[in-house]
Amino acid sequence: MENLESNLDTVAKLLDLAMEFAVKYGFQILGALVFFAFGFLVANWIGNRVAKLAISKNIDPTLSQFIGSTSKLILIVMLVIITLGNFGISIAPLIALAGAVSLGATLALQGPMSNFGAGIAIILTRPFVVGNVITVLGVHGIVDKVTLGMTFLTGEDGEQIAIPNKEIVGQVIVNSHDTRILELDFAVPEDADIDKLIPAIQGILDDHSEITKEPAPQVGLHDFTYGGLVIGFRAWIPGRTYFSVRYEVNKKIRDLLKAQEIHLFAPEGVAMPLQRRTAGTMTRPDIVPPTKQNP
Repeated sequence: MENLESNLDTVAKLLDLAMEFAVKYGFQILGALVFFAFGFLVANWIGNRVAKLAISKNIDPTLSQFIGSTSKLILIVMLVIITLGNFGISIAPLIALAGAVSLGATLALQGPMSNFGAGIAIILTRPFVVGNVITVLGVHGIVDKVTLGMTFLTGEDGEQIAIPNKEIVGQVIVNSHDTRILELDFAVPEDADIDKLIPAIQGILDDHSEITKEPAPQVGLHDFTYGGLVIGFRAWIPGRTYFSVRYEVNKKIRDLLKAQEIHLFAPEGVAMPLQRRTAGTMTRPDIVPPTKQNP
């Protein structure tokens, strides 16, 4: 019986303390929580507005989102400091604790943190933007999204390629912007009628709907080789259709060569097996004229 009364007295004292605390600090706590919730919504709204404003000023979408997120983060940090101040909590020890935790997290997460640092460098220096066709680390694709940790490319076949940002920074990046260049050359015999062949190839490139008109395709006498001429052409193609257009153009040029009865020529410098022509003499088959048959 005495134990029951003692327990009831303890509960009564706890309830009295809770009521006293609620009366004394309840409205202060409630006001601080309401202030924090309202401030968080305002910070989120301001961050989104800043990002949309940056996009409306023709700033890159990735950089715009970064500016908006940074603005939101700064406002939230200020909001937390003000809210803690309303509770009477000193933030100096918390700042020291946050610094120690940040140092430990940096050492423990050195790989991911280096990706974040590289992501910030990419966003600020902008070696490429969303929509560009880039080639880096032996892969190519259209830049779909740039985050702090990863850069996402979309390949021609629709596959998604994710590259850690730290692997991109410091590498040679080929940025073709919206297109990718198709650059090929082939050799024809010296007596080929290139005055007829070059305009015909130019027509194939000009008539293809996927090849850009600006910059215009280029065709010409690319180089000279022993016994032949090297024809080269350059064209700019949307990154998503690069290979399909390349195969179509190659097929049409091959058909054109057959129609004009022009055979591909093996220029000097192409590795070919040596053949013995006479005793003690070695010759290259690609530069030896055809042997006349005996009558």
